[in-house]
Amino acid sequence: MNLILFALAPVLIILVYVYFRDKYEKEPVGLLLKALLAGAIIVIPVIFLEKFMGFLNPFEANPFNGFWNAFAVAGFCEELFKFIALYILIWRNPNFNEKFDGIVYAVFISLGFAGIENILYVSEGGVGVALTRAWSAVPAHAIFGITMGYYFGIARMYKELRKSFLWKSFLIPFLLHGIYDFILMAGIPALLALFLPFVIYLYYSGLKRMKVISDSSIFRNID
Repeated sequence: MNLILFALAPVLIILVYVYFRDKYEKEPVGLLLKALLAGAIIVIPVIFLEKFMGFLNPFEANPFNGFWNAFAVAGFCEELFKFIALYILIWRNPNFNEKFDGIVYAVFISLGFAGIENILYVSEGGVGVALTRAWSAVPAHAIFGITMGYYFGIARMYKELRKSFLWKSFLIPFLLHGIYDFILMAGIPALLALFLPFVIYLYYSGLKRMKVISDSSIFRNID
């Protein structure tokens, strides 16, 4: 039980932080819980798709094996299902009426996924893994969600930007996720020196996107 609390603590902290950053109109708690549940549920199809993509891996040695596992397996599969869940859940929902809402719902979906993933890792690795993932993997998932929601919200509110920004709402988080995992999976010691700077960059980019959207977010009439 203590390990589960350790695993979920950073998830809950970030969820509360993002919820209160929405300064215009708080989202319905029921819909937020659905987003969180959707993120948890997609763990199941993600596991099967990742196994399939792993089976297709044409490489045996690093760094190419690490590249495939980082981008094709982890980054692609996880961000794809997060995007699908986000689109199905809120694209036409009337509560999705400002740009920042995209960030809120995307983060809740991402952290629903990250919460289950973190429980699995922490149950196996213990408190040390929980502490490491509390400042790295869990916030990274949240930032991938912020990035997805940033472009997703703009796509929904501005018809002229819709097509390109919908693509970006999947593509940019996918690339960030792939880079994050590749640094860890490539088996190149020198590359690991970039891990902490990259995590710092993720923090900076995520907070910046939140500020930009929060400062400019307005209600709009949308179709």
